[in-house]
Amino acid sequence: MKRIAAYPYIFWSVIFIVLPLILVFLYGITIEDYSSPLGLKFSLENFYRFLEPVYLNVLWRSILLAVISTIMCLIIGYPFSFILSKLSIKKRNTYILLVIIPMWMNFLLRTYAWMSILGKKGIINNLLRSIGLPALDLLYNDGAVILGMVYNFLPFMILPIYTVLIKMDKNILEAAEDLGANKFKVFLKVIFPLSLPGVISGITMVFMPAVSTFVISKLLGGGQYWLIGNLVEEQFLRINDWHFGSTIALVLMIIILFAMAILSKYEDKEEGGAGLW
Repeated sequence: MKRIAAYPYIFWSVIFIVLPLILVFLYGITIEDYSSPLGLKFSLENFYRFLEPVYLNVLWRSILLAVISTIMCLIIGYPFSFILSKLSIKKRNTYILLVIIPMWMNFLLRTYAWMSILGKKGIINNLLRSIGLPALDLLYNDGAVILGMVYNFLPFMILPIYTVLIKMDKNILEAAEDLGANKFKVFLKVIFPLSLPGVISGITMVFMPAVSTFVISKLLGGGQYWLIGNLVEEQFLRINDWHFGSTIALVLMIIILFAMAILSKYEDKEEGGAGLW
């Protein structure tokens, strides 16, 4: 009975996960060749092409902005989660709802909202003009892109850390205090090490969408700040070079898997369990 119940999930996974991945892999390692029966020829040409400085610069910028956004989400998200975990259940549920509600809105709407706040005629510049100060260029730069990433992906950092903190055994904290540790030492030696699985999950959940995003950089970066996601989008939708687009997607997947492997190893060390590798 259990096996039959799993069939729809297996079918869904094959159609929407496995098959697209196979197609991306197939396109990524081939180029067009109309002399062959399938019109494809195995080649690593696109991988060599990706090593050109212009593409490596885009990759470097994507990773840099994703790392900065992830660190900022951690700096904001950890204290927020910690304070949240100390509140009463009623207040805690209210604040968690406030964190989750923006995620119910469309991703594009959330990003467009920041355009109306940061734009030349936006809320901030109107306030500055009203008190006699000059308007600022807040849009179409790295700062705007990072702000958009932090705003959109912050809940993905808060929720896993909060989940770990809220489930932490209070007896362990009381035992540490009974043994003479002050609040700072309890946090440093007990709470933070025990919350690392949530931190690692949060880092993974923020870094992955941040490194591959293309909407935020297009809207808040004004299209002049290309990230790896924009490069993939252009290859598929404008240039129609699916082979090179798939190669870039494969490189991106390898980077994300590599990052997850490192984090998984660390999590494995902390928990003593089995990791991704």
